[in-house]
Amino acid sequence: MRFHSTRNRAHVVDFAQAIFAGLAPDGGLYFPDTEPNLRELILRAPETCSFDRLAGELVHGIFPEHFDVATALELCRRAFPFAPQLRPLTDQVYLLELYHGPSCAFKDFGAAFLAAAMEHFLAGEDRRAVILTATSGDTGSAVARAFHRRPGIDVVILYPSGRVSPLQERQLTTVGDNVTALEVRGSFDDCQRMVKTAFLDTELTRRVPLTSANSINIGRLIPQAFYYVDAFVRLRPSIASDIVFCVPSGNFGNLTAGVFAWRWGLPVSGFIAATNVNDVVPRYLVSGDFRPRPSRPTVANAMDVGDPSNFERMLEIFGADHQDMHAMIGGETATDEQILETMRRVHQAAGVFLDPHTAAGLCAAERYLAGDGASDASVIALATAHPAKFPEVVERATGERPDLPRRLAEVMDRPKKAIPMEPTADALSKYLVEQHGEEAQR
Repeated sequence: MRFHSTRNRAHVVDFAQAIFAGLAPDGGLYFPDTEPNLRELILRAPETCSFDRLAGELVHGIFPEHFDVATALELCRRAFPFAPQLRPLTDQVYLLELYHGPSCAFKDFGAAFLAAAMEHFLAGEDRRAVILTATSGDTGSAVARAFHRRPGIDVVILYPSGRVSPLQERQLTTVGDNVTALEVRGSFDDCQRMVKTAFLDTELTRRVPLTSANSINIGRLIPQAFYYVDAFVRLRPSIASDIVFCVPSGNFGNLTAGVFAWRWGLPVSGFIAATNVNDVVPRYLVSGDFRPRPSRPTVANAMDVGDPSNFERMLEIFGADHQDMHAMIGGETATDEQILETMRRVHQAAGVFLDPHTAAGLCAAERYLAGDGASDASVIALATAHPAKFPEVVERATGERPDLPRRLAEVMDRPKKAIPMEPTADALSKYLVEQHGEEAQR
């Protein structure tokens, strides 16, 4: 598989080039130039297959020129000492728990694979990589954990001051070593704009070997397709109904990964894009008019995105055909009140804590099942983060706080280390050159 820019099909690179570049030179996002046919592999995978083995077989199926079978299996064995878990919630709704990794969020899957792949390609080479990434919450902690102490790699994470939860902030500001957190006086959209501008600055990228580890990077995105396949393989023997995935969505990388899996052969009937009030994509799915706007803060902060980057890839998948996209993807929006009510109701009925993003997804799933023509479907709702990462919101909704996993509790006792930064491209460029430029490395 090779990759072209969403803005220039003539610009084509291989996988290694794509993951180290992060963003294409023209500002486009890298996109698969061909579609592998993985349907037979998916349909023959046994229910008992471990996640890391299934991921390894998918990696070889997608990238046979880069990873032979043995290399792919070993890479995924090292990347994934954790796995997704499928929990039935009702007769028709299943939670796909994606928070059993080191940072307790779904982004552990993509970050862990990208880190292992970069380390694989850098082995034996005399060069460095500087990971530059923006986070609205969970990306930063997942990247920090995945790349911590990886040889030849430095990590710089931008996050919006006051707009991530206290626990999320501790997770990304207490790692140290090769990981630096920049606390930006602005929104996530500001952070994302600063990162995009940095990648398009040819003088900066000449002096600093930048790459990204959020869903701008195709190497972070593709492995997220693996848990859609895993969920289908495990659920297939027990149901005969259509399967629909409901995806809490902010920057839309997670949904894009699911649509990739479908295009590559995953038998799925559709997707639901669940957002909070930052609903530019659900509005597009209804109207065909995409209008980015400044993000609004909500209780589901990781979804507070007003101009989602991966919408560009979604347009590429569907040839910018609004009707084709709308036929496969439905959009649903949940307000703060609806999110909190869903958290409260599910805890009272089933004793299950939900984080606010998962609650937005479950609210959307229930609305979908109550609609016309969906009564027989089975919906897999992605549970994207451990509820203990949002104790204040969970307590506000349920009156209780979930137990904190040990891997989360230990970070609260560590001192925060973050560098304040103004929300400007110049401020970021100055920092990167001073700390990670060629001169600084000598």
